[in-house]
Amino acid sequence: MKKNIENTTGLKATQIKELENLYLYRTPPEELISESQLEALVSISYEIRRQVALLINRDGKTVYVIVGDPQGIVIPETPEYRARPGQLKGLRCIHTHLNREPLSKDDLTDLALLRLDFMAAVTITEDGSVDRIYPAHILPSDEGEPYQVIESISINALSMDCKEIVLALESELAKNNSLYKAEVGEEKALLIHVATEAKLQDSTASLDELEELCRTSDIQVIGTAIQRRKIIDPKFVVGKGKLADLTISAIQKYATMMIFDTELTPAQIRSITDFVEMKVIDRTQLILDIFARRAKSREGKLQVELAQLKYLMPRLITKNTAMSRLTGGIGGRGPGETKLEINRRRVREKITFLGKEIEKIRKQRNQQRAKRNRKQVPVISIVGYTNAGKSTLLNTLTKSEITAEDKLFATLDPSSRRLRFPKDIEVIITDTVGFIQNLPEELMEAFHATLEELEDADILLHVVDISNPRYDQQMKSVDHIIQKLKLEKIPVVYVFNKQDKIDIDIFDNPWLLNQGFAVSAKDQDTLKTLISHLEDMVMKIKGKILK
Repeated sequence: MKKNIENTTGLKATQIKELENLYLYRTPPEELISESQLEALVSISYEIRRQVALLINRDGKTVYVIVGDPQGIVIPETPEYRARPGQLKGLRCIHTHLNREPLSKDDLTDLALLRLDFMAAVTITEDGSVDRIYPAHILPSDEGEPYQVIESISINALSMDCKEIVLALESELAKNNSLYKAEVGEEKALLIHVATEAKLQDSTASLDELEELCRTSDIQVIGTAIQRRKIIDPKFVVGKGKLADLTISAIQKYATMMIFDTELTPAQIRSITDFVEMKVIDRTQLILDIFARRAKSREGKLQVELAQLKYLMPRLITKNTAMSRLTGGIGGRGPGETKLEINRRRVREKITFLGKEIEKIRKQRNQQRAKRNRKQVPVISIVGYTNAGKSTLLNTLTKSEITAEDKLFATLDPSSRRLRFPKDIEVIITDTVGFIQNLPEELMEAFHATLEELEDADILLHVVDISNPRYDQQMKSVDHIIQKLKLEKIPVVYVFNKQDKIDIDIFDNPWLLNQGFAVSAKDQDTLKTLISHLEDMVMKIKGKILK
């Protein structure tokens, strides 16, 4: 068996051999560590004047020997030992302390973060023999400290019924986990937002929207956290200490993932996933996942796949498990740089291929639009924030049955229907993908062929969910995207939807309602004034065309 020793720089060959010999010992299931192995561990640590740690599995086999410095150790990644919700990692860490101090805060944080079976610090006497052993284990409760420090023991009290303790702890953990049980196939997530602005209201609104995105993606939210910072930490977003606290909180509530309400940089993803042993995604990844689920047509699937690959490309990095937890191994540990380059080349080739396929779709759309233009049929395009009621409005106006759900991004594929006004004027109404605050740039690029449909619109129907407390912010987000797409010259008609869910008489901005039409998209009777106004606008447009 290959005997890996972490951090042997500066050690003599004989000392490395002594460290390798630590792999030869076996620990009985009921003992924390065998007496002979403990003595050997203390002996070599005393000799090299550095902390030494052992990771021992439940079979009593030593699977890692780690050499630190006089102040501490760094526990490496253990991909073959993963702690699932309701279970522990299956490893115990026994390490030396040179200054006769008990378990440190870092030791206990590692115990909680890594879900170790046990964490124990062994102090050393002045003559180099075993002094005291300070053990600790996880606590199943989600209240108070997540661990319990046991009273120190001597080398003669190593038989602690360790196996029974671990089984009892996991039984209690599994029982508590059932309290947070999600439906089959659901993830459980802790949502994290970093506020760099003074307004707490904006942070709360952003988290509320992220929670809606989670609901759309069938993710159960077990908690949220907002942290105020002057600037976002370039490595850990919220800072390493805060991240440790949040991770412990997520573990205690049996979360399977953490979702950051921002787009993480490749460096941040690497740092966080190296530190946290659970799935970590950001807002952009969540939106991309929803789009991947919702895309039904070949065009939609191509556009989403292109957006996902463009997001993935800069995040293909070595020695990182971030992508392996999300994409079945791409970007995870591999044989080395060659494997990484193969992955990158394949992604680049796929991006090029998808780009060509979408370009074909763009040409087809251009031909369809040219055909419509020859027939001089006016086009009305419905735009708006996701879940504002665009598809419902299209269904009611045209008596169609397009999918419409009370979820974000319920429909992605654009739909076009014909509408005949009472004065026997025919128009085409199109429904486009819903917008959202901070729409990922990758999606904007990938859906460019779809959004091009808006360029030929004669009228934009901007649907606003007036019952949403954040309607003003959502309106501004859509207006910003319209400007970004350079569509501001197209006439815009505001449709204030879901009027049935508010009290018009006490609405906080009655002036706004006079700038458009308050309707209930499900109620045909509330649309009469809007239809009449659109008919007048189309008549004028037809008149200009005939001239």
